[in-house]
Amino acid sequence: MSCTQVFASDVNTIKATIVKHSIEMGVDPAIALSIARAESGFRHEARSAHGAVGVFQLMPSTAKRMGLNAYSLNDNIKGGIMYYKNMYKMFGSMELALAAYNAGPGNVKRYNNKVPPYAETKRFIAKIMTDYNRLKANPDPAMTNAVNKPAVAPQGAPAPVVSRVEEKLKVEVVDDEPVEMELYPEFFSI
Repeated sequence: MSCTQVFASDVNTIKATIVKHSIEMGVDPAIALSIARAESGFRHEARSAHGAVGVFQLMPSTAKRMGLNAYSLNDNIKGGIMYYKNMYKMFGSMELALAAYNAGPGNVKRYNNKVPPYAETKRFIAKIMTDYNRLKANPDPAMTNAVNKPAVAPQGAPAPVVSRVEEKLKVEVVDDEPVEMELYPEFFSI
Protein backbone atom coordinates (compact mmCIF):
# COMPACT_ATOMS: atom_id res chain seq x y z
CA MET A 1 0.00 0.00 0.00
CA SER A 2 1.42 3.39 -0.92
CA CYS A 3 1.57 6.45 1.34
CA THR A 4 -1.11 8.13 -0.75
CA GLN A 5 -3.56 5.31 -0.07
CA VAL A 6 -2.89 5.42 3.67
CA PHE A 7 -3.35 9.21 3.73
CA ALA A 8 -6.55 8.97 1.68
CA SER A 9 -7.91 6.44 4.16
CA ASP A 10 -7.08 8.75 7.07
CA VAL A 11 -8.76 11.67 5.29
CA ASN A 12 -11.88 9.57 4.70
CA THR A 13 -11.97 8.60 8.38
CA ILE A 14 -11.56 12.24 9.40
CA LYS A 15 -14.31 13.34 6.99
CA ALA A 16 -16.66 10.63 8.30
CA THR A 17 -15.98 11.77 11.88
CA ILE A 18 -16.66 15.40 10.93
CA VAL A 19 -19.95 14.45 9.27
CA LYS A 20 -20.98 12.28 12.24
CA HIS A 21 -20.31 15.03 14.80
CA SER A 22 -21.88 17.70 12.58
CA ILE A 23 -25.11 15.75 12.34
CA GLU A 24 -25.10 15.05 16.09
CA MET A 25 -24.55 18.77 16.83
CA GLY A 26 -27.10 20.08 14.32
CA VAL A 27 -24.57 21.70 11.99
CA ASP A 28 -24.63 21.28 8.22
CA PRO A 29 -21.85 18.77 7.43
CA ALA A 30 -21.00 20.70 4.25
CA ILE A 31 -19.93 23.78 6.22
CA ALA A 32 -17.99 21.70 8.75
CA LEU A 33 -16.13 19.85 5.98
CA SER A 34 -15.43 23.15 4.21
CA ILE A 35 -13.96 24.71 7.36
CA ALA A 36 -11.75 21.67 8.00
CA ARG A 37 -10.54 21.65 4.38
CA ALA A 38 -9.65 25.36 4.55
CA GLU A 39 -8.05 25.16 7.98
CA SER A 40 -5.89 22.05 7.64
CA GLY A 41 -6.69 20.09 4.50
CA PHE A 42 -8.08 17.46 6.93
CA ARG A 43 -4.62 17.01 8.50
CA HIS A 44 -4.72 16.48 12.25
CA GLU A 45 -0.97 17.06 12.48
CA ALA A 46 -1.35 20.63 11.12
CA ARG A 47 0.08 23.38 13.34
CA SER A 48 -0.04 27.13 12.73
CA ALA A 49 2.62 29.70 13.55
CA HIS A 50 0.07 31.21 15.98
CA GLY A 51 -0.32 27.98 17.97
CA ALA A 52 -3.56 26.62 16.47
CA VAL A 53 -3.61 22.83 16.11
CA GLY A 54 -5.40 20.00 14.40
CA VAL A 55 -8.06 19.56 11.76
CA PHE A 56 -10.04 22.63 12.86
CA GLN A 57 -6.97 24.65 13.88
CA LEU A 58 -8.16 25.23 17.43
CA MET A 59 -6.16 27.21 19.91
CA PRO A 60 -5.45 24.88 22.85
CA SER A 61 -6.74 27.55 25.25
CA THR A 62 -10.05 27.80 23.36
CA ALA A 63 -10.47 24.02 23.39
CA LYS A 64 -9.65 23.93 27.10
CA ARG A 65 -12.37 26.52 27.84
CA MET A 66 -14.80 24.20 26.05
CA GLY A 67 -13.62 21.28 28.18
CA LEU A 68 -11.83 19.66 25.25
CA ASN A 69 -8.28 18.70 24.29
CA ALA A 70 -7.24 20.36 21.02
CA TYR A 71 -4.61 17.65 20.46
CA SER A 72 -7.21 14.85 20.47
CA LEU A 73 -8.61 14.28 16.97
CA ASN A 74 -12.13 13.65 18.24
CA ASP A 75 -12.08 16.66 20.60
CA ASN A 76 -10.57 18.88 17.92
CA ILE A 77 -13.37 18.02 15.52
CA LYS A 78 -16.07 18.47 18.17
CA GLY A 79 -14.48 21.72 19.30
CA GLY A 80 -14.25 23.16 15.80
CA ILE A 81 -17.87 22.37 15.05
CA MET A 82 -18.98 23.63 18.47
CA TYR A 83 -17.02 26.87 18.02
CA TYR A 84 -18.53 27.49 14.56
CA LYS A 85 -22.02 26.75 15.92
CA ASN A 86 -21.48 29.21 18.78
CA MET A 87 -20.28 31.89 16.35
CA TYR A 88 -23.34 31.24 14.19
CA LYS A 89 -25.62 31.64 17.20
CA MET A 90 -23.81 34.82 18.20
CA PHE A 91 -23.90 36.51 14.79
CA GLY A 92 -26.81 34.85 12.97
CA SER A 93 -25.20 34.34 9.57
CA MET A 94 -22.77 31.91 8.01
CA GLU A 95 -20.54 34.71 6.69
CA LEU A 96 -20.22 36.44 10.07
CA ALA A 97 -19.75 33.11 11.87
CA LEU A 98 -16.86 32.33 9.50
CA ALA A 99 -15.42 35.82 10.01
CA ALA A 100 -15.56 35.30 13.77
CA TYR A 101 -14.04 31.81 13.42
CA ASN A 102 -11.10 33.32 11.53
CA ALA A 103 -10.62 36.79 13.05
CA GLY A 104 -12.28 36.30 16.41
CA PRO A 105 -15.72 37.42 17.59
CA GLY A 106 -14.26 40.60 19.11
CA ASN A 107 -13.13 41.79 15.69
CA VAL A 108 -16.55 41.14 14.16
CA LYS A 109 -18.15 43.13 16.98
CA ARG A 110 -15.54 45.88 16.64
CA TYR A 111 -16.65 46.37 13.03
CA ASN A 112 -20.34 46.63 13.99
CA ASN A 113 -21.20 43.01 13.24
CA LYS A 114 -19.69 43.14 9.77
CA VAL A 115 -16.85 41.17 8.23
CA PRO A 116 -13.61 42.82 9.39
CA PRO A 117 -11.65 44.45 6.54
CA TYR A 118 -8.85 41.90 6.76
CA ALA A 119 -7.71 40.36 3.48
CA GLU A 120 -6.99 37.02 5.18
CA THR A 121 -10.50 36.86 6.66
CA LYS A 122 -12.14 37.77 3.36
CA ARG A 123 -10.11 35.07 1.55
CA PHE A 124 -11.02 32.57 4.29
CA ILE A 125 -14.74 33.25 3.90
CA ALA A 126 -14.60 33.16 0.08
CA LYS A 127 -12.65 29.88 0.07
CA ILE A 128 -15.05 28.20 2.49
CA MET A 129 -18.19 29.48 0.77
CA THR A 130 -16.91 28.24 -2.61
CA ASP A 131 -16.23 24.80 -1.16
CA TYR A 132 -19.54 24.81 0.76
CA ASN A 133 -21.50 25.57 -2.43
CA ARG A 134 -19.59 22.84 -4.28
CA LEU A 135 -20.44 20.33 -1.53
CA LYS A 136 -24.11 21.33 -1.58
CA ALA A 137 -24.20 20.64 -5.33
CA ASN A 138 -21.99 17.52 -5.17
CA PRO A 139 -21.99 16.01 -1.66
CA ASP A 140 -18.81 14.38 -0.42
CA PRO A 141 -19.09 10.58 -0.09
CA ALA A 142 -18.76 11.00 3.70
CA MET A 143 -22.02 12.96 3.61
CA THR A 144 -23.90 10.51 1.41
CA ASN A 145 -22.58 7.52 3.37
CA ALA A 146 -23.86 9.05 6.61
CA VAL A 147 -27.42 9.39 5.34
CA ASN A 148 -27.43 6.09 3.46
CA LYS A 149 -26.23 3.89 6.35
CA PRO A 150 -28.58 0.99 6.93
CA ALA A 151 -30.21 0.84 10.34
CA VAL A 152 -28.77 -1.91 12.52
CA ALA A 153 -30.80 -3.69 15.18
CA PRO A 154 -29.28 -4.46 18.58
CA GLN A 155 -28.10 -8.05 18.88
CA GLY A 156 -31.10 -10.36 19.18
CA ALA A 157 -33.67 -7.72 18.20
CA PRO A 158 -35.68 -7.91 14.98
CA ALA A 159 -34.25 -5.86 12.13
CA PRO A 160 -35.85 -2.42 11.87
CA VAL A 161 -37.97 -1.56 8.90
CA VAL A 162 -36.23 1.09 6.84
CA SER A 163 -38.07 2.93 4.15
CA ARG A 164 -36.17 4.79 1.47
CA VAL A 165 -37.24 8.35 0.82
CA GLU A 166 -35.83 9.96 -2.30
CA GLU A 167 -35.59 13.39 -0.75
CA LYS A 168 -33.07 15.21 1.41
CA LEU A 169 -34.36 17.43 4.17
CA LYS A 170 -32.57 20.74 4.75
CA VAL A 171 -33.10 22.29 8.16
CA GLU A 172 -31.25 25.39 9.24
CA VAL A 173 -31.04 25.70 13.01
CA VAL A 174 -30.68 28.99 14.86
CA ASP A 175 -30.73 29.00 18.66
CA ASP A 176 -31.77 25.33 18.60
CA GLU A 177 -34.95 26.16 16.65
CA PRO A 178 -35.52 25.06 13.03
CA VAL A 179 -36.07 28.15 10.93
CA GLU A 180 -36.15 26.86 7.40
CA MET A 181 -37.14 23.55 5.89
CA GLU A 182 -36.81 22.51 2.29
CA LEU A 183 -36.94 19.13 0.63
CA TYR A 184 -34.36 18.27 -1.99
CA PRO A 185 -34.70 15.23 -4.21
CA GLU A 186 -31.49 13.24 -3.86
CA PHE A 187 -31.01 11.12 -0.82
CA PHE A 188 -32.17 10.64 2.73
CA SER A 189 -32.84 7.46 4.67
CA ILE A 190 -35.27 7.12 7.52
